[in-house]
Amino acid sequence: MALTAVPVGFIAGLFGIGGGLVMVPFLFYVFESLNIDTNYIMHLAVGTSFGIIIPTSFVSVMTHYKLGAVDTNLVKTYGIFTVIGVSLGTIFAVYLDTKNMVLFFSLVLFLLSLYLLFLKEKETTITILIKQKYKIIFGLISGFISAPMGIGGAVMNVPIFKFFGYSINRAIGTAAAIGFFIALFGAIGFVISGTYLKVNLPLSIGFLNIPTFLIFIPITTFMARIGARTVHKIDKQKISKYFGLLLLAVACKFLYEYFTI
Repeated sequence: MALTAVPVGFIAGLFGIGGGLVMVPFLFYVFESLNIDTNYIMHLAVGTSFGIIIPTSFVSVMTHYKLGAVDTNLVKTYGIFTVIGVSLGTIFAVYLDTKNMVLFFSLVLFLLSLYLLFLKEKETTITILIKQKYKIIFGLISGFISAPMGIGGAVMNVPIFKFFGYSINRAIGTAAAIGFFIALFGAIGFVISGTYLKVNLPLSIGFLNIPTFLIFIPITTFMARIGARTVHKIDKQKISKYFGLLLLAVACKFLYEYFTI
């Protein structure tokens, strides 16, 4: 867990994601090897991932904010709808068919990765106003999908913000800030739902595993700061391509899991 926390934290800061894309599959295998109740392995992995993302994303956001890469107005307006979406998604996740969601999300990741890999970075900074209806639609969707997957939503929000004219650095910083609130409400939701269902999972509160949380936190928060600073030293065009390659790799992994579940 300690060794895995190092790249998780760095990737979280580098791409503005909470690290859930890396953590959830890993935690799933760890909990499976520990003979955790198979009915709740994915729930525990997702809930624990959300808990770890909270401080990790906070450190990442503060670093991006100091570097002027967070649109606070967008966070306030767009963020409220992602919170509503993640709240609904958390309730839905309790009764989720994991296999079908894995297939759906792998296909979404394929589309997002292709979008980033072939999109050309804009040469100039464009100030663009995202209409309220788009904030509602995309905010609800990104929040709802993030909940069952234990992610901060940046895999969807970074491409969305880029589509509306944001530079990759600003898109990543703003997505990271919104991801903090997704993780916060997601973690609360999984703790409450696990407690409500009275699940008997070792060393856990609801669907949040305490030892895993304590091991990951100091390492991922430290590495997230390094990753967030690194992103501002890399060519913008390369950042988009690296992010696209990451999504493509995760999509392939999710698709493989679909056929082996």
